[in-house]
Amino acid sequence: MKAAVLGDAGVEVREISKPEPKPNELLIRVRASSLNRADLIVASGHRHGSVGGVGARIGLECSGEVEAVGSEVKDFKAGDRVMGSAPGGFAQYVVTDAGRVHHIPGNNMTYEQAACFPVALQTMHNAVVTAGRLKRGETLLIQGASSGVGLMGMQIGKLMGASLVLGTSTNPQRRARLAEFGCDAALDSNDPNWPEQVKKATAGKGVNLIVDLISGGVANQNLEAAAILGRIVNVGRLGGMTGEFNFDLHALRRIDYIGVTFRTRTPDEVREIVRLMRADLWPAVETGKLSLPIYRTYPLDRVAEALSVMRANQHFGKIVINVS
Repeated sequence: MKAAVLGDAGVEVREISKPEPKPNELLIRVRASSLNRADLIVASGHRHGSVGGVGARIGLECSGEVEAVGSEVKDFKAGDRVMGSAPGGFAQYVVTDAGRVHHIPGNNMTYEQAACFPVALQTMHNAVVTAGRLKRGETLLIQGASSGVGLMGMQIGKLMGASLVLGTSTNPQRRARLAEFGCDAALDSNDPNWPEQVKKATAGKGVNLIVDLISGGVANQNLEAAAILGRIVNVGRLGGMTGEFNFDLHALRRIDYIGVTFRTRTPDEVREIVRLMRADLWPAVETGKLSLPIYRTYPLDRVAEALSVMRANQHFGKIVINVS
């Protein structure tokens, strides 16, 4: 089968052996996959969790049909249309834990659309609802809102009862579109005064919850924009892995600063994240209330080009790999 792997000169599509499902796994015939920022880490040769280096498979999520089921799997059968988070998803076939997989709703959702959902849903439900503890009526800011996970985070905030949803983007064209996905006020995080704009929008209180996909240079501004007893959930490090941190302001505001990643979670923890997400969000997925725009679609043999487009950071929404 064909799969995207990291070679000596970068990402390439190779012929590799078709995998076999373990007792708890599904073998999926992949029809579409979508890109995530973490794919760039693996593609650059850095280790990402337990995988990395030459030969590493690329991709985190996909959609397709179940080809075979492991002996312990009860809720799926061959031929089911499914989507799920699946390491190595840029390939014709992939295996993944059945607890990370969902039936594609019978609402005319295409494979390309379905491939955009799994990582965004589980990541942002965990960040906003579980780790972030968003309560109905609170205010929410998504730092880096024009990415796929950012757009999903704003929608989840609205669905779960946030009274005000703010989002940041450094691109004016992308900021102009954030309202389509639940944003009440779009801010330019390149503007050093954006924390003051947050305070103005929140009657001087600051925002209750910040979900940060950027980190690096915006860490102290996040502290300035947060309310007393606010929470900041560190999901992504697009702006840098390190940076200055105002410990005194952190203490004065009594802020909970929470780090999350899937890299150190056990399979059982991931299954629980998926279960909680489905309980809150699946009706909205089935009715089409949650959506993600597709920026561009590429065939599998052009996956390196697709990764280059993501690296340039000019897209809005999801970049999709069509495998069928």
